[in-house]
Amino acid sequence: MKKILLLTITLFSIGALGAQTRSELYNELPNPTATDASQWAKMTASTPSQVSWGSTDVRYKKEIPPTLKLQKELTLTAWRGEKVSAQLVIWSSTQIDALAASIGSLKSAKGEITAENVRTAFARYVMTDELNKDRKSGCGRRNSADFDSSLVADPLDHLTQALMIPARSTQGVWISVSVPQQTLPGIYSGKVSVRNGEKLLGELKLNVKVLNHTLPVPSEWAFHLDLWQNPYAVARYYNVEPFSKEHFDLMRPVMKLYANAGGKVITASIMHKPWNGQTYDPFESMVTWLKKADGTWAFDFTTFDKWVEFMMSVGVKNEINCYSMVPWKLTFQYLDQASNSFKFVTVKPGEAAYEEFWSPMLRAFAQHLKEKGWFGITHIAMDERPMEDMLKTMAVIHKVDKDFKVSLAGACHDELFQTVDDYCVHLAQSFPPEVIAARTKAGMKTTYYTSCAEARPNTFTFSPPAEAEWLGWFAAKENLSGYLRWAFNSWVKEPLLDSRFITWAAGDTYMVYPGGRSSIRFERLTEGIQAYEKVRILKEEYTNKGNKTALKQLEKILKPFDRFGLDKFPPTITVKQAKDAINRL
Repeated sequence: MKKILLLTITLFSIGALGAQTRSELYNELPNPTATDASQWAKMTASTPSQVSWGSTDVRYKKEIPPTLKLQKELTLTAWRGEKVSAQLVIWSSTQIDALAASIGSLKSAKGEITAENVRTAFARYVMTDELNKDRKSGCGRRNSADFDSSLVADPLDHLTQALMIPARSTQGVWISVSVPQQTLPGIYSGKVSVRNGEKLLGELKLNVKVLNHTLPVPSEWAFHLDLWQNPYAVARYYNVEPFSKEHFDLMRPVMKLYANAGGKVITASIMHKPWNGQTYDPFESMVTWLKKADGTWAFDFTTFDKWVEFMMSVGVKNEINCYSMVPWKLTFQYLDQASNSFKFVTVKPGEAAYEEFWSPMLRAFAQHLKEKGWFGITHIAMDERPMEDMLKTMAVIHKVDKDFKVSLAGACHDELFQTVDDYCVHLAQSFPPEVIAARTKAGMKTTYYTSCAEARPNTFTFSPPAEAEWLGWFAAKENLSGYLRWAFNSWVKEPLLDSRFITWAAGDTYMVYPGGRSSIRFERLTEGIQAYEKVRILKEEYTNKGNKTALKQLEKILKPFDRFGLDKFPPTITVKQAKDAINRL
């Protein structure tokens, strides 16, 4: 990898071509890693290009030929209702002017998986960096000159139909097959054609072995997926009015990715900059706070309602998490009618002024939520705050309405086990097994999160793809409800081109891309969630049948998913072994 000090960004469509075109046409940044001509010397004039099945565990480097044995046929195994993935690889010593890959229906003697359930996408390249120099984390303020930079495969571009591939380059194509629930068990086969314009470069055979097990639709998955959405990033990227029809139309394909992965939680900001502007696009308040001239308060929930209704229309309906009564900076903005200007007040939990400030809003909010029918799913949410502040804040919340629910992503505290309805702790910590069992029995959500703090497993743009899938398997092993990650789409300035940010390792701030483009890591995260559902379904079946032998087999499959044993049980190996094993049950 090489250091990059200055990058020239070219988007075909900035400005005149309009918002929608902006997400469809773009050039990747120049590769900072020089091409080694000697590595391409084996390519001959008679065979200037090669096509083969590769691995979804690999982010193939653009500048060198892949190291793999040519494979023309691949078999995937799937449950009915499951989405499975494969990656093919093309490498060429000569320029390919219009690379395209196509696949039709997958057929068997019993029926077919129609073409609408099969998608191809180019594994495009985005700029990334690396872990901190101590290799222990990706946290801290960053100067790009201090970190190695490279292009890495991550965005999955299903919008570009044909791609120019420079000479002496490698390109991956991601194939996703969504197996309909009504599909009969059997082996379904089809061919992938790879072309340069009209010229056929190669054909590969894809088989999907469909098992006699069924996953429910994503909206019915038990896994509690909480990836924080940022609507303000979408508005800025496309330069549209926040929460306008155009804004919602542009957000729909992005948020649909979250819903299709089983997303359960809507992220809402109820005050100005709850995280003190830590993202490129800060969160504004979805609630208008108005202090009237007579000193009383009025609150407008119009934007909040629009956002919640939109997310529910996409399919995210289980929970609304509202941030935050304890922001990172304890300063709160409101509109002062007397001066017709925004003002700020600094108050702390435990102070009388804090309760006086928040109580009117909470009362109005509770009434509004009950009128909308959302009170039972709404949580007042807090993030990594001191326990003393949280206890004082919860006292204010429950004084207004004892039935208000609370969610917390933070440290593990015995004092909060019975009071926080949706409790999430960092991977480095753990809930006692008996606490998880008790909270599950009580209908509470008990989850975990990862952040920039751990080198692995993680979902940086340079992280091995299997680490994203590992996260779902780990939740299954620990009997947790699910997983949280702080940033689903808090995009950097040009997310399709450069995933680096001024703080945290590249990719920490987002998992999907503009235009409803998925990513290698997001697809693998979804596969881990599907694995969680498989474990849950099989565990329920074996428990109901009293099949102790099969339950022990499940325990054996899950045992290697140890957060302290990643050296002994590398995610790339562990995930593959577990996936193969569970599909044999």
